[in-house]
Amino acid sequence: MTLSNLFKSFLLVILTSLSFNAVFANEGHKEEKEFNVGEMIMHHIKDAHEWHLFGPEHGGTSIYLPVILVDGGLKTFSSSNFYHGEKDSVLAENSKDYIHYMRGTGPAEGYALFHEKIYKTEEGKLHFEDGHPHNAKPLDFSITKNVLSLFFGAILILVIMFSIAGFYKKNGAVAPKGIAKFLEPIIIMVRDDIAKANIDKHKYKKYVPYLLTIFFFIWLNNMLGLVPFLPGGANLTGNITVTFFLACCTLIVTLFSANGNYWKHIFATPGVPIPLLVIMIPIEIVGIFTKPFALMVRLFANITAGHIIILALISIIFINKNVAWGGLSVPMALFISVLELLVAFLQAFLFSMLSALFIGAAVEEAHH
Repeated sequence: MTLSNLFKSFLLVILTSLSFNAVFANEGHKEEKEFNVGEMIMHHIKDAHEWHLFGPEHGGTSIYLPVILVDGGLKTFSSSNFYHGEKDSVLAENSKDYIHYMRGTGPAEGYALFHEKIYKTEEGKLHFEDGHPHNAKPLDFSITKNVLSLFFGAILILVIMFSIAGFYKKNGAVAPKGIAKFLEPIIIMVRDDIAKANIDKHKYKKYVPYLLTIFFFIWLNNMLGLVPFLPGGANLTGNITVTFFLACCTLIVTLFSANGNYWKHIFATPGVPIPLLVIMIPIEIVGIFTKPFALMVRLFANITAGHIIILALISIIFINKNVAWGGLSVPMALFISVLELLVAFLQAFLFSMLSALFIGAAVEEAHH
């Protein structure tokens, strides 16, 4: 770990404290707002229709992303029509607490935003049961913060990989320079230690592009997601929808690559008595889906847990309302931040390696 990375991590933690102070500043109100740790953590790790930069929540400086709805036709407008719209609230059932949501104005009239989900209003209201709105929802194809981060990460990977490919196309098999010098050992590691080590030596080459893609996509977005709790950050790989899609990609590649030997072990396991196949076949079929499910949950849980721990440590300062607690919470948060740099690489490595392992089992020939 270089001093540069340590300094950056320390700077990120300090900026986190400053951003929290801005977010929870109650401008224009004399009464101090009670600090809610859970609400703050969820605000910083969940997806949103705005890209908050700094200042108070929904009142500071933000990039308002486009809302794209299909509801009796295509409707597009800025998310500022929600965040700067009319705030409304209803009294929760069996509670003295109020449920708050934002009604759209202008082109967003007739819709409301609740926990970053868009609902159609009925007589200008949302109707709640058990704390959840029961209004209809339009088809939502909006460009949210995570979607924009995904586009940015994908474009960044393309630029990096095309630049490396262009270098070798121009110069041939020479000693790498620049970014190629840094990434070539990692590419070779994915090829030799992940693909070749887990897939048949005569078949592994056609799976290297896929394994390289998911490795660098996960690693890069893990790194970008190390600061989801800071202004301008996005928590892409901590979104279970994204990890679900990546796991589905591995499942599809595995199933479409599977040979007869693989399916034979699923539906007619060698050496197993026929009566036991009644029990074994359902177990094997369930096993097909539990493997990618484990990939999905592992990546989502590890990335999200790291962010939550850092946010919780920083929250100690605001819970106790004493900056002196920063002497304890900031070094601990710094340590977790540095550890997250390792986790970002490790999770990309594990996802790629296990994907290669599943593919290798699917293409393995029978041993006699």
